[in-house]
Amino acid sequence: MSDALNCIAELNESALEEANYQGRKPSEATGMPGELLLRGVPILVKDNIDVKGMHTTAGSLALADNLALSDAPVIKNLRRHGAVILGKTNMTEFANFVSPDMPGGYSSRGGLVKHAISEKADVAGSSTGSAVAVSAGIVSMAVGTDTCFSVIACAKFNGICALKPPVGVLSSEGIIPISRTLDSAGPMADTFLDALRVYRAMRDEDFPDIKRAPLDKLRIAVNDTNRNILDSSENSFIDKTIEKLKKHGTVISEVSQPVEEQLYTIMKWEFRPMLEEYLRTSTASRKTLAEIVRFYEDNPKKMMKYGITHLRRALDETPGGLMGEEYLETLRYRKNRIPEVRKEIEDFDAVIMTGPTSVMHFCGHPSVTISGAEKDENGVRRALVMYGVDEKRLYAAALAVERLILGGLDT
Repeated sequence: MSDALNCIAELNESALEEANYQGRKPSEATGMPGELLLRGVPILVKDNIDVKGMHTTAGSLALADNLALSDAPVIKNLRRHGAVILGKTNMTEFANFVSPDMPGGYSSRGGLVKHAISEKADVAGSSTGSAVAVSAGIVSMAVGTDTCFSVIACAKFNGICALKPPVGVLSSEGIIPISRTLDSAGPMADTFLDALRVYRAMRDEDFPDIKRAPLDKLRIAVNDTNRNILDSSENSFIDKTIEKLKKHGTVISEVSQPVEEQLYTIMKWEFRPMLEEYLRTSTASRKTLAEIVRFYEDNPKKMMKYGITHLRRALDETPGGLMGEEYLETLRYRKNRIPEVRKEIEDFDAVIMTGPTSVMHFCGHPSVTISGAEKDENGVRRALVMYGVDEKRLYAAALAVERLILGGLDT
């Protein structure tokens, strides 16, 4: 099935040996407190995260020779908790930062990832292979990365669950970046409870077991920004969910938090210096964005199928690097915007996103995708995206809402 879906980029030849080792290893040998969260569980990892002995290419043939010499810290933590790294997944090239015309799930290294449920459905990007692998049942858990919806939207469009933690909680070392200000690794799974298990195992420090919040104790806001672009069936799903929440005693309010257009500015200015910082200590032969762009332009048939607008802009429109005035002004705006957004929603356990907004990604707040029992016209499970300012409250709310939309309560 994985060949038909084109979701796997590279398999770990040592996976079976590692699984046997994890099965024999006593818990005390890990140095981790408590139980092993993922003993023997196979995990697939997005191809922009270092896994020792495997290639890290971000889906680009420009980095085809980049062989990881060590695990990224999030991978080390997964292994300490007993996970078996099964392999790497295909992704949208450079995490969807090559061209706005590039389709989700396409890369020069891996080709196009296909949807597990319907050829008519959108696979989204850029953690596409990880989402499809979970949706298809190849693995129950996978890891992606998210700058702006790369984990959250991929989960939504593929009918699974995921979370993007607050930026900075998980180590970004050993991960090919777009923007360290915005990037975070994040888990993807068939259930939100399993996504939490992976998240706990990815962390440097332990994280408490989250209990499902009582629905009648929750306060949830609905952000109606851009809701008019949704089709009637998705609006109906959101409305039915809100009515179910009200029926069970949840307090529902409204907020308006639109798209933050300056998010792209941060991505554009940070991409080159932060990519080159990663490449400096890598085994990749190309160490600069200029060399990578030259490779694309020298190989147009393979590399320029959809253009390289984002790469060129990051190279040509960022004089002064991280001291550029446009960049510094955007960071000042973001610094002021974060407490404003927090004040608007800090009294709520979660905010339901209707139409797209990037406010949570711009501010570095946690966000989640939870999938229910209802399916869309393509047979894909409907999903809700929620965000908040307190991750424990958000995850507790997500567990409660997941149970509700799965039909686990009298609705």
